[in-house]
Amino acid sequence: MRADRLVAALMLLQTRGRTTAAELARELEVSVATARRDLEAMAAAGIPVYPQPGRGGGWALVGGARTDLSGLSATEAQALFLLVGPAAEVSGPAKAALRKLLRALPRTFRADAEAAAGATVVDPTPWGERDRRRPELVDRLQRAVVRRRRVRLVYTDGARERTERLVDPWGLVDKDDAWYLIAGTERGRRTFRVDRVEEAEENGEPAERPDDFTLAEAWREVVGDVERRRARTWATVLVDPRHLAVLGDRFGRHCHPDGTAADGRARVRLAAPTPLDLARNLAGWGGLVEVLEPAPVRAELGRIGAELAARYAAGPRP
Repeated sequence: MRADRLVAALMLLQTRGRTTAAELARELEVSVATARRDLEAMAAAGIPVYPQPGRGGGWALVGGARTDLSGLSATEAQALFLLVGPAAEVSGPAKAALRKLLRALPRTFRADAEAAAGATVVDPTPWGERDRRRPELVDRLQRAVVRRRRVRLVYTDGARERTERLVDPWGLVDKDDAWYLIAGTERGRRTFRVDRVEEAEENGEPAERPDDFTLAEAWREVVGDVERRRARTWATVLVDPRHLAVLGDRFGRHCHPDGTAADGRARVRLAAPTPLDLARNLAGWGGLVEVLEPAPVRAELGRIGAELAARYAAGPRP
């Protein structure tokens, strides 16, 4: 688990003062490339780790802190907890590491460090969308969550309506590189896609957050609502087992393998909001996928096929 490696790497640097990526890789039993990425991630997040080139070089902590985590500043502690906090949602060892880190921090830093640890949730399961990039505003919104400051958002929703609103940022979710902000508004809790946020600026006012709020639980509720909307129509299909991974990648959590048919093909359950949505997603597979049921999906596929045949049967335009 990466959270354990980051903590171990930091403690190793504090003990030795300097280490190379190769030495760290041997200590942590990972590849040199993995160790280097961990060190670079710590440096990029604001931890005072820097490389020293040349013979006898390596990676070292600014100031040479060697005893415990009290050598970190408040900002540096927040940066570390932003890195390891999301892993603690799914890893018992990461939770234990965070508890040890908290005990090692000065009391004045602990509240902000705990806020940073809970500022982000990672949900690795895709909703069928890929090739996303981390929005530039993620870091700014994370700071607002940790500092508990209200944010003025300029936001364009799915209907392309552009609005300006004042929100209380409660937490961020990284869902397969698609980022979401969960925030309080005058109409209650809302979820915003960060790639649709055009502007985000703190206004200096303290943000309000319910005492019983937990980001992980709020996100589970959001996912449940979305899944109910996205899975209103289910279809049973047959596909060659060779293509099952591609089908799963396309449909994400809405792809459920359901055994094997008599002819050896994989039986799969797929979901989408409507029969037309399912048919559109499956039409490009041609004969590679056979839809057994329901009838409305088969009918939509037949209609799409007839439209394509009518348009292209005559060949290319003169």
